Amino acid sequence: MILAAINLWNPTGMGIGVLAILLIAFLLGMVHGITPDEHTWPITFSYAIGSYSWKGGMRAGLLFSLAFTLQRAIACELAYVAYAAAQSVFHDPRFNFWIYLIVGTVMVVSGLYILRRGKIPHLFHSHKMLHAEGAANPRALPRYMPLVHGFIAGWGTGAFAMIVYFALAPHMGSPWVAFLPGVAFGLGTTLMQVLLGGLFGQWMARRKLSDQARVWVARLMSGRTLAWGGIGFALVGVFGVLDPRIGNWQISTGIKVHNLAHLGLGFFLAVVMLFTVAGLAFYRSLRDVSRMKSSPSDPSVPPETCDHEHVHSHSPAS
Repeated sequence: MILAAINLWNPTGMGIGVLAILLIAFLLGMVHGITPDEHTWPITFSYAIGSYSWKGGMRAGLLFSLAFTLQRAIACELAYVAYAAAQSVFHDPRFNFWIYLIVGTVMVVSGLYILRRGKIPHLFHSHKMLHAEGAANPRALPRYMPLVHGFIAGWGTGAFAMIVYFALAPHMGSPWVAFLPGVAFGLGTTLMQVLLGGLFGQWMARRKLSDQARVWVARLMSGRTLAWGGIGFALVGVFGVLDPRIGNWQISTGIKVHNLAHLGLGFFLAVVMLFTVAGLAFYRSLRDVSRMKSSPSDPSVPPETCDHEHVHSHSPAS
């Protein structure tokens, strides 16, 4: 009976029972976590690569997704007890663009914190800035930041959010359990984001650099990806608030999987912009570490920080 009620493409909670609703929410969360999504992938990727390890990447994905889960639970409760009000807010075409703007701002602040600088024009010129500021290393981001970012990003809307809020949560039958679809959805997302975070962190760990160079490159890359990616998010947010019609742009693929059925601004932010920025950041970070190694007059970087031969022998695509 439960399996017969599952329809991930066009789900409804009407008349299918609580367990079926929760299972649908969990499976939708898994799909949400593994498909390119502007509210998860860019942020998890940015924090995970800065951890430069499988374990650290998994931790980044876990912390981000746990806060995301809390947000989804709260929003489901709001959707249940204040259905009409929640619809007016979440269906506002400008609401999601405000989230883009806030998320982008937090990304920029986090990136600049890692890079120890406050001037955006110098994001890709850390070598000179390090000489000027005498910084020994890029900062490690506080571990609580993925929690903050996950809670903020969770308020973004999309097909998955609308399904959980308005097709599933209102049919739970009681305000005491209305939050559970959000929890189930968040846990499904968490499972996938932990795995992806681990893979992102492991990818960084497998770069053939010395241990100290890998730490340096990972932090520079993470900071730059967050900062420049955040600028992109914020700009899209500003344009969308001014003219929300830009959110209507999309390409239909015919694939009946949410996040893949229509490729629009979300896909652009999660895939095209993210990996373009990350690729450039990786290349520039490798080059900066190489220059630091080859500059004996640089007091900010000890000679053992980087394996010069390894840095030169690997391209950003490796």
